[in-house]
Amino acid sequence: MLSPSYGLMRSRTRSQWVRLRTLLLLRWMAVFGQLVAITVADRYFGIRLDLGLCYLVVGAAVIANLTAIWLSPVNKRLSEIEAMLTLLFDVAQLALLLYLTGGLTNPFSLLMLAPVTISATVLHLRTTLFLGSIAIALVTLLAVFYVPLRFESGEVLIVPPLFELGYWLAMVTGIVFIGLYSRRVASEMHAMSDALLATQMALAREQKLTDLGGVVAATAHELGTPLATIKLASAELADDLARLLPERSDLVEDAQLIREQADRCRDILKSMGRAGKEDQHLKQAPLGAVLREAAEPHSARGKKIVFTVRPAEEGDTRPPAILRRPEVIHGLRNLIQNAVDFARSTVWVSGDWSNDALTVRIIDDGTGFPPHLLGRIGEPFMRPRRSGADRVERPGYEGMGLGLFIAKTLLERSGATVNFINAMDANRDVGPAAAVPLGAMVEVVWPRARISPDPAMPLGRNRPFAV
Repeated sequence: MLSPSYGLMRSRTRSQWVRLRTLLLLRWMAVFGQLVAITVADRYFGIRLDLGLCYLVVGAAVIANLTAIWLSPVNKRLSEIEAMLTLLFDVAQLALLLYLTGGLTNPFSLLMLAPVTISATVLHLRTTLFLGSIAIALVTLLAVFYVPLRFESGEVLIVPPLFELGYWLAMVTGIVFIGLYSRRVASEMHAMSDALLATQMALAREQKLTDLGGVVAATAHELGTPLATIKLASAELADDLARLLPERSDLVEDAQLIREQADRCRDILKSMGRAGKEDQHLKQAPLGAVLREAAEPHSARGKKIVFTVRPAEEGDTRPPAILRRPEVIHGLRNLIQNAVDFARSTVWVSGDWSNDALTVRIIDDGTGFPPHLLGRIGEPFMRPRRSGADRVERPGYEGMGLGLFIAKTLLERSGATVNFINAMDANRDVGPAAAVPLGAMVEVVWPRARISPDPAMPLGRNRPFAV
């Protein structure tokens, strides 16, 4: 489960990727480059240009920058519309300057790719499609309508029609290809960033719950003595009142009520503190206990969960103790949740160990992973939308496509290797579940040294809670 603020935070950052200062800096660089190109072409290469109009177009970009600095703080983050209008101005200004300087025969026409690439990187798809369409339309117009380049001798620079067509095709292809390429790479980066943020939030939540349970358990431990004293004193007081003041039955009932309430406080603190405490003995637990703790939230969802713990080879048959890290429990819990979501009736959670490795397998009797997606399982936001069939199959499921990614990331952080396979295709012993139809299987393998504490190492002293 993720915080409700995660979606709101994600939507806000999506619409405000770029600072005004960044686009203004890029525009200042463009202005400087345009002035240098115009001046060098006129003075050193003998190309006749309408310098007045050219400098006027460049001056429009300067005025636009100064106006933006005057109206808004430079550290302002632009909204989607503001960023689109800023980039649209850059496209139009560059197109007008190219019109005055030879159209597509000007080698600097390549810079038309820049605003579209920026849009594909930081803005939404609709905005990028709009800017890309405008850029392609302007490039097409520049291929037909432009002021030809002339030398001082009056000779006009003539480019063969085939080359002009090639320039146009190259520009259109570049806008489409680089736009799509930038969009795909940026989308994957944004998805990974969002997914890692969700992973950190999930881990922080699991750590907070573990710490909270520890605080409650420690409180129950510290209050045990005074509660026992209250219980003993109230019992003696009730006996004395019943013996010395038999006519005051109300006082006897009050003393008995104090005793009952002390017992109730003890029971409440005991139930609240069962999640754990800052006791070094509880930093580790037997493998079977950790698996059951991870599956506990999903044990009452109408699916049967079968646990199996056994050695992988001849040797020590006593289940090993493993570290109760929040990332391990939360990762296994997400995998079990996914299995319960897709299982028809039963989920098998098995653990086995050898001298070198510890393996956990989570198997369901559902339809299995789609074969064409096996290589992509564990990527963030792999399923952003749910189909109608999926809604019928899992009416209570409202996942965001992050569960398996979070589980894989957290378990790999603990030193595990996570494999997603279909159990019916697995060439390995999957335990008692092998006699029934199987669906998906997730195999988590740790090096024994990474997950099992060294029994020869001392546990250390218990640390006080920082509340």
